Amino acid sequence: MKLLPLSIALIALAGAAVPLHATTPQSAPTSRPGRGLHDIPDPELNTLRGRYTIGSNAVVWFGVQMVSTWQTGSGQVLQGTLAVNMDFSGNRPVPQVSFQPSVSISRPDAVIPMPVINATRSVDGSGLANVNGVVQSVQVAGDGNLASNVVRLNVRDGGTLSGVAGQTQGTAAINSGDASASAGFDGRDARVQLGIAGLGSVQQWIRNGSLGQSVQLAADNQTASNLMQIDLIRQSLASNMQLSQSVAQAINLARGIGGP
Repeated sequence: MKLLPLSIALIALAGAAVPLHATTPQSAPTSRPGRGLHDIPDPELNTLRGRYTIGSNAVVWFGVQMVSTWQTGSGQVLQGTLAVNMDFSGNRPVPQVSFQPSVSISRPDAVIPMPVINATRSVDGSGLANVNGVVQSVQVAGDGNLASNVVRLNVRDGGTLSGVAGQTQGTAAINSGDASASAGFDGRDARVQLGIAGLGSVQQWIRNGSLGQSVQLAADNQTASNLMQIDLIRQSLASNMQLSQSVAQAINLARGIGGP
């Protein structure tokens, strides 16, 4: 049996009760409208539970921006940025996705210092691939280094954000000697990664079950940072105003049905 919305069901119930009273003029004065109504069994009520909640926390827009920067001791700067937007508005079964990557390496002629051969200097982040949830990691083997990982989350109800114009998936990459920078999105996973052979890597990612930032440095006087900003827009209450009015109207029409 197809279930009717609450407002239609209550209005139909109210309309059904009036003819019952109007078409029985011979009934005794003690009769009352609503005769013949019966309780709805618990199994049927269970199927209606939570169907007419007015509030909504549904996400209608999701956006993430990732910026990774690495400045070497000689002044060379590696940078990778990635902006990904997912628009769920309009009851889309599949979100509208767009992303825009950007990578750069400044001063490609700068001399990259060779790593110091020292058995005590080592960084290994391979185990991070097995960690789920939110991951922030800094591994430093050297002196005079600066490293930071920052995640910002902005949540608001209603409104819009300007999306980025771009393709739906792909990778931007650049190489200069031992230095490399890449930013990409394959439709499921988003990643920004900077690397210098022998000196370490700086990266950020969002993949199934994991959001992470990692800095690994095996040299001196390096400055590295990861910044991730996530914006969520939830469905505003105003978009449910019509449902609220329909429920309120149905409740008003249902008043007086039945008797003591």
